Amino acid sequence: MDRAELERLLASGNEKAIIEALLCAALYDPDWKWVQATCLRFLDHPEKWVRWNAATGLGHIARIHRQLDTDIVLPRLMALKADPSISSNVEDALADINWYLRLQ
Repeated sequence: MDRAELERLLASGNEKAIIEALLCAALYDPDWKWVQATCLRFLDHPEKWVRWNAATGLGHIARIHRQLDTDIVLPRLMALKADPSISSNVEDALADINWYLRLQ
C-alpha cells in the first residue's frame, strides 16, 4: 500500500482496517521513523487488537530495519506490560527489540 492508502485506513476508525495498515506499514514501508511514530500513536487505542498490533509493529521495525528510537519506544512498551490484555504480546515485542537491536 502507498502512504496515502495507509493514512486513509489509519484514519478510518475501523479496527480491522487500522490493524491491516499497521502491519502493512511495519512490514513494507521503508520509512521506519514514520512507522514507529504511527505504531506509537496507536498504542493507546481503545481496542485491544489495535494496541496488540501496534506493539507487534514495533518489534517488526527492529527485526526488519534494525533501528528504533529506543529512548522513546521502550518506556512506552514497558508501561504497557501492566495491560493484561496485551502484556504477552508486549513481552514478545520487547524480546524482538532486545534481540535484533542487541540491547542485552
